[in-house]
Amino acid sequence: MKKSDTSHPAGATPANTSGATPGERIAKVLARAGIASRREVERMVEAGRVQVNGRRIESPALNVTARDRIAVDGKPVAEAEPPRLWLYHKPTGLVTTERDEKGRETVFDALPPELPRVMSVGRLDLNSEGLLLLTNDGGIKRRLELPSTGWLRKYRVRVKGTPEDAMLEPLRRGLVVEGEKFQPMIVSIDRQQGANAWLTVALREGRNREIRRAVEQVGLTVNRLIRISYGPFALGDLKPGEVSEVKAKVMRDQLGLSTEQTTPKPARPAPRAPRAKGAEGKGAESFGPGGKRADGAPRGPNRPGRKKN
Repeated sequence: MKKSDTSHPAGATPANTSGATPGERIAKVLARAGIASRREVERMVEAGRVQVNGRRIESPALNVTARDRIAVDGKPVAEAEPPRLWLYHKPTGLVTTERDEKGRETVFDALPPELPRVMSVGRLDLNSEGLLLLTNDGGIKRRLELPSTGWLRKYRVRVKGTPEDAMLEPLRRGLVVEGEKFQPMIVSIDRQQGANAWLTVALREGRNREIRRAVEQVGLTVNRLIRISYGPFALGDLKPGEVSEVKAKVMRDQLGLSTEQTTPKPARPAPRAPRAKGAEGKGAESFGPGGKRADGAPRGPNRPGRKKN
């Protein structure tokens, strides 16, 4: 079989740069459906986990349309839901990853079971706590994580030691740690509490353990770190482990989404089963609302009920 046959199954079209190709990139479609971020979807495609119209694809450079049947790991991908966003108060001791190679409990293990499949916007490390944004939409995740968004992220930081204002100046100017340049931070001293002090730190990027590493450079040690806001979204009174959904109107206002984008689509009617020949004959059953037989008798044992939506 030619490679092009595998990479571009029937009904799916190779992407080009002319702008005339119908449909959207497979990574964008799966990200919007909440499967994973675009970059993660590309890795899934390369690993052979994505099928279009029953055939495994080898390249993410593929456009698909609503007519195409997409599956991941053999499971059909449902039509994308409207984008949603949640505030989650992450406790300490959880890793912000879907699977942990060390077997540690993850954020996703601890989320309420009624939540749909979600992705985290950025991360908080194992010993950090506070506000973590969750979304079902890979496009929203990417938009909120982009450095160009420039949203301010605020933290309450407890440090061991007795900091003075001059001591924190390198953080405000921006410094280099192990060859990595950190952007200037907004830092203020809130209060001294025994051997510790509380600071408020704000920054516009989210590098790995950035605050902890930067604070160590000026001779202090972070022993507690709580994210209290991410752009316009604040932790507020949310208790550790609690989740609160952001209202659709707030999402529209803050993310520039249209009303149509955040409005759930009407459910598609379930396909009607063909009427059995001789409906009144032997073995024929008629079902009313809720799956009950029209004559009030219980449903036959080998006829499964309707799946819950």
